[in-house]
Amino acid sequence: MKMNILKKYSFAASIVLCSGAVFAQGPGTVDPASTTPNTDAVNAYWKPSLVKDGAIDAVPHVNRSLDQTSIREIDVAWKRRVWRVIDVRQKQNQAFIFEGDEYSGGGAFIEILIDAVRKGKVNAYSNIDDRFTTALDMPSLEKQIGGTTDTIEVPNIETGEMELKVIHKEFDINSVTQYRIKEDWIFDRNLGRMVVRIVGIAPMVDIKSESTGLYVGSSPMFWLNYDQLRKLLVNYEVYNPQNDVHRMSWADYFDGRYFASYVIKSTADNPDGRTFEKGLRGLEQGGEVTETLREKDDDMWSR
Repeated sequence: MKMNILKKYSFAASIVLCSGAVFAQGPGTVDPASTTPNTDAVNAYWKPSLVKDGAIDAVPHVNRSLDQTSIREIDVAWKRRVWRVIDVRQKQNQAFIFEGDEYSGGGAFIEILIDAVRKGKVNAYSNIDDRFTTALDMPSLEKQIGGTTDTIEVPNIETGEMELKVIHKEFDINSVTQYRIKEDWIFDRNLGRMVVRIVGIAPMVDIKSESTGLYVGSSPMFWLNYDQLRKLLVNYEVYNPQNDVHRMSWADYFDGRYFASYVIKSTADNPDGRTFEKGLRGLEQGGEVTETLREKDDDMWSR
């Protein structure tokens, strides 16, 4: 009886600590006492513990997503589209580089995306097509995420002479240091407020010079439609640097806009679709767009 009371108290306390939130169960979640291999982890190298790992009597973390409310065109008083960049090297964005556990899917965020695309859970579109008009086939996709081959010199064990050997390098997840976001800012007259909706997400892979190995730029790997992706992201939890037990799903993370980012492009006074300048001037231009969006929200209320 005493043990049951303690368990009930522990469960109730966990609900209080989590502020009533319902968390997502990553596909990598398994019974800690089970010896069955984890076949759903997004990282092939990640393995679940074969014994209970910790003092908490864990329960399945189940989350369900609600479809975002459609906005009728007649209710749209004003709209602007912007593109922004999330840099995972910023402290606020460190959740993107978390290596993963049983609740996050056993991998980093980029591994969640790659796994989903490879298994056909979401459709990937051309890296130069943020309008989702050209779907990538698997051969084209593997060029983006299949890693690279290299030729190196190794000594022959029998002769001692150097000989060439072709090796395969797996895709380096650390080469994805940015994500590009395409989103719409809409003033909904029915709701009486500004609504921000993410339209698409593209992981950006670093490009390095073959001769010097120095960074020369970044390029989108592929584009993903957020409405499709959101239904998947609800199943994975986001790393919380402050509290291991209080987490949210990746869908809630993006919907709640908990990431840090900066604007690189806008449809305002930009008929030829130019991206802002590099460096400090580009950041200033992005800041001006952000300030305009805030002022527009205030102006709509004052009318």
